[in-house]
Amino acid sequence: MKRGFGYAIAAFVVGSVLSVAVLRYLPPPTSAFMLNRHWEDWQAGKDYRPISQQWVDGGRISPHAYAAVVASEDQLFFQHNGFDVEAIGKAWSHHARGGKLRGASTISQQVAKNLFLSPARNWTRKALEIWFTVLIEAFWSKQRILEIYLNIAEFGDHLFGVEAASRRYFGVPAQQMTPAQAALLAATLPNPLLLKADRPSAYVARRQSWILAQMRVAGR
Repeated sequence: MKRGFGYAIAAFVVGSVLSVAVLRYLPPPTSAFMLNRHWEDWQAGKDYRPISQQWVDGGRISPHAYAAVVASEDQLFFQHNGFDVEAIGKAWSHHARGGKLRGASTISQQVAKNLFLSPARNWTRKALEIWFTVLIEAFWSKQRILEIYLNIAEFGDHLFGVEAASRRYFGVPAQQMTPAQAALLAATLPNPLLLKADRPSAYVARRQSWILAQMRVAGR
């Protein structure tokens, strides 16, 4: 039993390292979150719906899209090694004072979760998220992390990746997105099934304006 468990752990470690290493060069064929959408449809007895997603290389994504997601999701992205220790500490302090536990995930952690894991919230999944985040930061460049993030992020119902989202909402490829369009997409990222880029609420509009301001500050 112990030997079998040890083999399973070793196989997982080797498999996860190889998977991350390969994805340094090749686009992922799908993601755990995309597969989870199909699983949820099946559980709900819904008809099969294809995922709308189209991989594009990093050079075919507008620089404004990179700036917008960093400004909105992880402003210390280029300074940390996968984990924003200060943000994690503040989140735990807020929770200890009786507040709701807030997320403090970096872009690297979000890539680890979206690409390899389920949306479940438990300590096992969090431990796996940490493991894959360490691997991603070790094997990939920051540019590669952003490239994959923008290609697998969810931007609407069964809608993944910045290319499909840009064409759906703005009628242009991701390479041609304006700062305002990029900021609008980034504004929906906390909950893309509730926050709509095609029908932005007042909250989304305010968040878009804030992201644009952060982009201008970072640009200066």
